[in-house]
This record gives sequence, structure tokens and C-alpha cells, in this order.
Amino acid sequence: MAKTIHQQKHHNILMLFLGTTLAVFLSKNQSFNNFLLSLGQYGYISAIIAGAMFVCTFTVATGALIIFTLAKTLSPIELILCGMIGAVIFDMSIYKTIKNTVDKDIMDAFNNSHFSHFKKILHTKYFAWMGPLVGLLVFLSPLPDELGISLLGLSKLKTYQFFLISIFNHALGMILVVSTLKLF
Repeated sequence: MAKTIHQQKHHNILMLFLGTTLAVFLSKNQSFNNFLLSLGQYGYISAIIAGAMFVCTFTVATGALIIFTLAKTLSPIELILCGMIGAVIFDMSIYKTIKNTVDKDIMDAFNNSHFSHFKKILHTKYFAWMGPLVGLLVFLSPLPDELGISLLGLSKLKTYQFFLISIFNHALGMILVVSTLKLF
């Protein structure tokens, strides 16, 4: 049985809360702190993994903890570049999944249902530019990246265009995060 939008929203909020609670608990755990400090010896691979974790709603807090720890040992520019690479890789995997799989599933559902009026809206010239614009604004905002990526994936945005948007978004985000960490 499929979840309703209301149930899914509460599930996502619960998962974000649990992920943040876990990150706070782990940050106070000395064994985990030792593990984070040991990540410095893996350097750039750790930064790539932290960047990928920083993108996902459920692991953003843990990714931030790892970036914070790595900021003490890695050069800011290298940390920004590696974090950005991890984030872009994660974004591209979500984008390609939505573009190649979910898009077709949604269109099949609309073709075989009573949503013909909604299907007509999706094919209007207004949605052609409004969908990507809203997706871009959500993607650039502090809201979860998954929502913006989904909207961009359902649009007619080309892969290279999304790639460039993702690079810009995460370069800016990593610069802000690492700069903020360096202030403290």
C-alpha cells in the first residue's frame, strides 16, 4: 500500500529528527570523536564522503560534523573541492535515477489514471520554465536537496546543465560552511 503525501512528510521529518539526534549523540561520544579525528589520515577520501553526506537530509548533521573535524587538518580549498565533488556525485546519482526511472513511472501513472488534467498542466509552456525555476530555487535554498533535484529531474533540463548547477550550488555551499567553521 502506497504512503500518502501526509504520511511521507511525517516520515521525512521523523528521519531528519532521528538523523540530527544521532549526530548530536555521536558528537558527544568520545569513541566517535576519536573516529572522526582519525578520518584526517584518510584526508580527501573522507572529505568526498563528508560532502556526499552533507547533501542528504538524513545525514547532513553527520556530514557537517565530519567536515568540521576535517577543517582542522585539511587546507580549506582542498576541503571545499573534495566536499563539492562528493556532493555533486551524490546529486548526479539522484538526478539520473529520477530522470531515468521515476520520470517514466510518473508519466505511466498519469497515462493510466484519472489525472489527465494534471498531465496537461505538466505539458504547458508555463510548467516548462516554472518547474525548473522552482526546482532551482529549492535546490539553492536550505531546504532538502532531494526535493529540488526531483523537480529538476522531472523537467527537461539536460544532464550537463544540472551538473553545472550542482557544481555552482555545492561550491558556494562548501565555501560558506568551511568559512564559517574557520571563524570558530
